[in-house]
Amino acid sequence: MADHHEHEHYREFDDERITSPMQSFATGQVLTGALIALVGIAVAFGVPLLLA
Repeated sequence: MADHHEHEHYREFDDERITSPMQSFATGQVLTGALIALVGIAVAFGVPLLLA
């Protein structure tokens, strides 16, 4: 069986990868996310309450 660690494309730590907590974001992006979350909550709870 081949050892996956021998491949050139395998790197345990990829320095070029940026994860979300490391990325900067603008206030507008926060407001957009909050608005989308509120709409999602309204749909998830509001629609079943209206149909009940």
